[in-house]
Amino acid sequence: MPTPLFDLPRPLVPVAGSDAAYPVRRIYCVGRNYAAHAREMGADPSRDPPFFFMKPADAVASAGRLAYPRDTANLHHEVELVVALGRGGVDIPVENALDYVFGYAVGIDLTKRDRQNEAKAAGQPWERSKAFDHSAPVSPLVPLGPHQAPASGRITLTVNGAVRQDADLADMIWSTAEIISRLSQIWALQPGDLVFTGTPEGVGPIAFGDVLEARIQDVGGLRVEIGSGA
Repeated sequence: MPTPLFDLPRPLVPVAGSDAAYPVRRIYCVGRNYAAHAREMGADPSRDPPFFFMKPADAVASAGRLAYPRDTANLHHEVELVVALGRGGVDIPVENALDYVFGYAVGIDLTKRDRQNEAKAAGQPWERSKAFDHSAPVSPLVPLGPHQAPASGRITLTVNGAVRQDADLADMIWSTAEIISRLSQIWALQPGDLVFTGTPEGVGPIAFGDVLEARIQDVGGLRVEIGSGA
């Protein structure tokens, strides 16, 4: 077997209550999975098949201070339930999908809204607006079994103490099990895959010095401060 020219660090997410860390393979993201958010973005909140985009594994970031990214003047927050897979598979039935989950976390899908709007208008891919460095801060993972999966519960995000997003996981158009099943029809899922399950309404701009606090009932919290430019 060829010898690697150099070692690359493996992106890791801490596991709550232990010294273990979850190695990240891929990050899948679901677009427009809450009806009210779809409407605020000018889209039809129907139950058409969900669509997906990706972030690189090293977009993962922990709680703490994150630099305001280059190449944007309109950075937005999007709080989301994050699902961490502990098993892989293809064509996973909906009724068995939660058996493939290792645990859950709180995530923020940071988005360069100006770059995303430009891409939409030009019919271009979203990587510039979604897949930048440190664009996926994630809280420590909470291991939960299939029968403990959070199908409902309050999901919130505040900026400098003011509530911006406040909804319930039950408002998701596509459930966690349905998302996993659909993903497995397109890609061969593997342990180490994270799934951002979509954001509720109330997304908005954030600036240098802002403090974001995201929480999901029975899952945990995530605090991020936006620091000086990258």
